[in-house]
Amino acid sequence: QVQLVESGGGLVQAGASLKLSCAASGRSFSSYALGWFRQAPGKGREFVAACIGTGGCITTSAEKGRFTVSRDNAVNMVFLQMDRLKPEDTADYYCAAGSLGGLGLRVGQIPQERSQYNYWGQGTHVTVSS
Repeated sequence: QVQLVESGGGLVQAGASLKLSCAASGRSFSSYALGWFRQAPGKGREFVAACIGTGGCITTSAEKGRFTVSRDNAVNMVFLQMDRLKPEDTADYYCAAGSLGGLGLRVGQIPQERSQYNYWGQGTHVTVSS
């Protein structure tokens, strides 16, 4: 049974940092992308960042420079370091795992669509106050 468990959310002031963690279990994730999506109140779930098993990672251009994603394959964990947080970063942050097989991606390409991810965590909430 695949489980993704997020931790690290909370209430912070604008300009602060938070590090989200996600522990994945229940299968081998070597051929899976592990990443993060977020959903702000009243909005859809959007891709934030992800890494594949070979080490490649990607962060959306909007957050590049503030958010850093990393992955530790030895312990099946993915992290999201968020710096210089803004009130508009307030959202539920979801960890996701997506199988790379059958997606038709180029070698090294990292999936960024919600439909490309098979498993989801329960989410961790981040509130950034102004």
